[in-house]
Amino acid sequence: MRNTLCLNEDWFFTKENQSNFPEERNGEWERIQLPHTWNALDGQDGGADYYRGTGYYFKSIYLHTDFENNKYFLEIGAASYDCTVFINKTKATEHKGGYSAFRTDITKYLSCGNNEITISVSNQPQNDIYPQMADFTFYGGLHRSVKLITVPRSHFALDYYGSQGITATSRITSDGTALLELNAYLTDAEDEDTVRFMLTDGDSNTVAEVIRPAHSPAVTVPIASPHLWQGVTDPYLYTVTAQLIRRNQVLDESTVRHGFRSFYVDPQNGFYLNGILTPLRGVSRHQDKGGKGNALSPDDHTTDCELIRQIGANSVRLAHYQHSEEFYSLCDEYGFTVWAEIPFISKMSNHPQAHENCISQLTELIMQAYNHPSICFWGIANEITIGGNTPELEQNLADLDALVKKLDKTRLSTIAQVSMLPIDSPLNRITDTVAYNHYFGWYGGELSDNEKWFDEFHKLNPDRPIGISEYGCEGIISYHTDSPKAGDYTEEYQATYHEHMLRLLEARPWIWGSYVWNMFDFGCDARDEGGVSGRNNKGLVTIDRKIKKDAFYLYRAFWSRTPTLHICGKRYYARADGRTTVKVYSSFSEVTLKVNGKTHGTVKGDRIFQFDGVELADGINILISEAGGLSDMAVIERVKELSGAFSLKQDDSQLGVTNWFENRELNNSGKLTFNEGYYSVHSTVRSILKSDRAAEVLLNVLSSVSGMRLKSSMLMMMADQTVEEIFSGDLAAARLGKESGALLATVNDELQMIRIESHG
Repeated sequence: MRNTLCLNEDWFFTKENQSNFPEERNGEWERIQLPHTWNALDGQDGGADYYRGTGYYFKSIYLHTDFENNKYFLEIGAASYDCTVFINKTKATEHKGGYSAFRTDITKYLSCGNNEITISVSNQPQNDIYPQMADFTFYGGLHRSVKLITVPRSHFALDYYGSQGITATSRITSDGTALLELNAYLTDAEDEDTVRFMLTDGDSNTVAEVIRPAHSPAVTVPIASPHLWQGVTDPYLYTVTAQLIRRNQVLDESTVRHGFRSFYVDPQNGFYLNGILTPLRGVSRHQDKGGKGNALSPDDHTTDCELIRQIGANSVRLAHYQHSEEFYSLCDEYGFTVWAEIPFISKMSNHPQAHENCISQLTELIMQAYNHPSICFWGIANEITIGGNTPELEQNLADLDALVKKLDKTRLSTIAQVSMLPIDSPLNRITDTVAYNHYFGWYGGELSDNEKWFDEFHKLNPDRPIGISEYGCEGIISYHTDSPKAGDYTEEYQATYHEHMLRLLEARPWIWGSYVWNMFDFGCDARDEGGVSGRNNKGLVTIDRKIKKDAFYLYRAFWSRTPTLHICGKRYYARADGRTTVKVYSSFSEVTLKVNGKTHGTVKGDRIFQFDGVELADGINILISEAGGLSDMAVIERVKELSGAFSLKQDDSQLGVTNWFENRELNNSGKLTFNEGYYSVHSTVRSILKSDRAAEVLLNVLSSVSGMRLKSSMLMMMADQTVEEIFSGDLAAARLGKESGALLATVNDELQMIRIESHG
């Protein structure tokens, strides 16, 4: 029978170069446990300078091996990004891709007694591995579990793209019967072997049992009136167990959970689950945490699911890569409808092997996560046209969409487009569904531009299902104001922004899916936003999961069935004015506010309640809101002068303008000149940002192209790209109605007027 041994304990690790690795291990080695990343701290502290190199792992295990009857597989849950495994100093396998699991048969490398596992992992930039560029930290390390799996020589396949060796697929017929298609992938099965499939319900009762010959195991079983997986309202799961049997012995066994459900997206109405209109209203999630990087424990995954459930979300977009098997399983159990995707993000590489890596990662994602009923969408790319739009890119996307349809005919493909991609782009016609990342009201434009854009898309493309794959704004819990506005980073503006978006979504169920960016603040070492370095602060919860921002309770009031009552602005604990405004979020229809024991008033409303003219006495004031038997308290001190700690000192000189090309004479010749000692389009973003003048040019150009007022810190994710690489393709030119050659030459002319200073 199969035996799985977790190997997470007692590893040794070093970043010190091992010149004769794995023959010799040089220098100091630190004892660690898995999951592990070497960027847990420097990947979240800002500066875009976290270690991107090679890490080395070593572990010794003692085995009583049975080589005649058993096979031994090493399973690595994920290694970022290029991994080579050695067993007893002999290379066993190599894997490219930082987020999918992989296994290798190590039987022939083992011996009875002591065995050495040595692994090198690199997160150095490589042109043939995705992601190439993105707005998050590329943590390096063995950031998921490592296991040793022992199986008989005849077993359910373990080397089939890291999958479980069995698949369970179902469809619901018009009379309510489920047709359950079962299949198994076997290694070295013998002619007389059989496969026994069993379906048990949530109470472990056997619902169906069927025996199939191992050489032809596929079978379809009708299940009358199955209990459906109805998302968060009723995430009912069955268990499918497959046994490989030889005479009177079970040789191997594989088990998966299964949820019977049907779904589709109607362009005019939205997402339907089991025939019920169910607009997907959810959040995006990155797999990282403060001080831990992406090396999360099972408890960390459960905590995240609990917090997502608390706001009443019914869907999760798992960005921007394959997440852990544990989290997909939790989504099955919690009932979250999942958008799963690969890290084909921001920039396509022209390396000959890069597209093959993309195909490999998508294949691994689909095959490894195939049996999770929570997954309804396979995402093939995110904001991929940031790095330019070319015919090669369009073909690559078409290839990926075709691969989805080849590997999984039961789910839908989707894509997250960058905001500036034109509505009529042919890239919006490749996948089954499409969604956009929009930040109107934060990076640029007005909040009302959100509904204008979506209504326009819906009108012009009545046959295309449209979603919003990202929306959000920064919220720093230290910053507060009575007059919130875009760009102030206050908790109040973040809440105001989401109030607008929630009303927009509630009125448009045909927006098939919407995903807050982000559920949690996350690591991005290149960022320096709102006075907080090394992270993206758009989360509803802080990166350490300890503080829920006001916007968290707003979503809970709108989406959750749990009674909610929350006074906003509790961290705005000191105010100078004698009168203030108090906002309360509640799921009740009527809220009362008391100040220092006296009733200020009662307001009737719909989840957002505002109390104006609240009088504050000198010193400490106790505010209590009451509704539906619940109460919530805030303490506010009236002071003579407001502390400057509540606001960020803005530097508008760091902001680009969105009209830089207007009334500017372009270099229509397209001729590029390169004078030594001066900046040019061959300069990297990193080098340009060292010069205030050159940085201003680049900021103005990219702000004009994107239509968003960008800051220099936002550009660091492109630090090692040249300006010419950023402008490859015709996306920028198409948006501005200019010739691409003229745009590039004009930018080059401006940069050629700025001398490169020494910053030694």
